[in-house]
Amino acid sequence: MGSESRCDTCTHARIIQGYAESEKIVFCNSLWDPIRIPFSVRQCSAYEDKRLPDVDDMKEIAWQIRTKNAGSVAGFVTVPEENESQDEQAPADPVIVPAAMKD
Repeated sequence: MGSESRCDTCTHARIIQGYAESEKIVFCNSLWDPIRIPFSVRQCSAYEDKRLPDVDDMKEIAWQIRTKNAGSVAGFVTVPEENESQDEQAPADPVIVPAAMKD
């Protein structure tokens, strides 16, 4: 396993790095009072990768889907809507398609 700390890529980390490898101070800001972390962290329950976009970034790059008809809804179908549309449709009988015949 690598020796890289999870704090190096976490949004909650405040890292102060000196010129020497031993000159490094890490504070975790995920708690109300930031605490100093004196060791390399392997796993953390409050870890959020700062290399990935957050929700606000995702909303900024999201496509706006508009419909041509007023009152129409565009986008994904939710589970309740899917169940309602299946209830409205009568169950279809299976269609038997004969296999292709050889000449």
